[in-house]
Amino acid sequence: VVASADAFRRIVRALRVSSRGAEAAVGLSGAQLFVLEKLSGAGALSLGELATRTRTHQSSVSVVVGRLVEKGLVTRERAADDARRVDIAITAAGRRLLRGAPEAAQERLFAAVGALAGADQRELARLLGLLARAMGAAEGPAALFFEDDADGGGEQ
Repeated sequence: VVASADAFRRIVRALRVSSRGAEAAVGLSGAQLFVLEKLSGAGALSLGELATRTRTHQSSVSVVVGRLVEKGLVTRERAADDARRVDIAITAAGRRLLRGAPEAAQERLFAAVGALAGADQRELARLLGLLARAMGAAEGPAALFFEDDADGGGEQ
């Protein structure tokens, strides 16, 4: 149990330190920086496409996008070819901000999990799912790391 708890503490600390570092360096939360990074190499994306790239739910990424729109770092516009689709794209100001920004820790976490063998990834997902259910934390969409949820709640 101690080894598992220590590993969780190290991972959560790395994510928290990264998020605080992003706020200090560029004034964005780690989640906002992560979303901006995903948009920087993509051109315009729909909310669903962005959710897929950030490996989260559309409602969670929508909250972060709204904050980035307010800061003038991304745009949200109806697609010219499909009025039902909203395209999200990084602005020139967003690109400039990224030049001086640290890498989001979420990217390192996902890369590390992605480097595991397929069976290990599935086992990790299974065990983390069991743990989340045992803690009563398995319901509803999961917010991006250390970003307020849509209800205005605290850090995740």
